[in-house]
Amino acid sequence: MSLGTEQISNWMQTFRWIVKLIRDDFGIDEKILTRTAVLEEVGLTSEQLEQVLDFIAEAFEVTFPDDTLDEVIHLEDLCMLVSWMKGFYKKPEFVTEGFEAQCREANEITA
Repeated sequence: MSLGTEQISNWMQTFRWIVKLIRDDFGIDEKILTRTAVLEEVGLTSEQLEQVLDFIAEAFEVTFPDDTLDEVIHLEDLCMLVSWMKGFYKKPEFVTEGFEAQCREANEITA
């Protein structure tokens, strides 16, 4: 199943893909989907945020640890995390040692 991520090769393209997903699938105004937008404040329910993670995981073929939404606060954080997991970007600064270990255990992260 192609979800349109084949051509993505950097964190800005990842960010744009995630913004389009949230805008198109959940009807959230793109104007509030900025890099510094707090995920829990963009108008999505907890269940919808989990769905967003599920869609991203499927599209990018990554596995998020169970506590990802406790670690990822901003939209940019989510984008950077996915980009790191896919090898498009360095490890984000917000990723703690424990969370890094969980991410590496669930995915084949080499960077």
